[in-house]
Amino acid sequence: MTVRELRSNLHQLIERIENEELLSAIHDLLMQKKESKEGKLFNSLSEEQKRELLASEKKSHDESTLIDNDEVMKKYKKWL
Repeated sequence: MTVRELRSNLHQLIERIENEELLSAIHDLLMQKKESKEGKLFNSLSEEQKRELLASEKKSHDESTLIDNDEVMKKYKKWL
């Protein structure tokens, strides 16, 4: 999805929200991100690392690729 498409989708979502509290929370979140120094770590990554990280994040939205928490806990019990 391009930046233009993301902006358009975001605008459409926001336009449909009638809940003032939710809009305020979204506003605060966006302002916090803008004003904070978050992103410093991400910006320090190479372009390849950024691509891999973003691809992983996108893949995490596909439930067929997720592993049940109980399975993870069993597998890594000795380290937890």
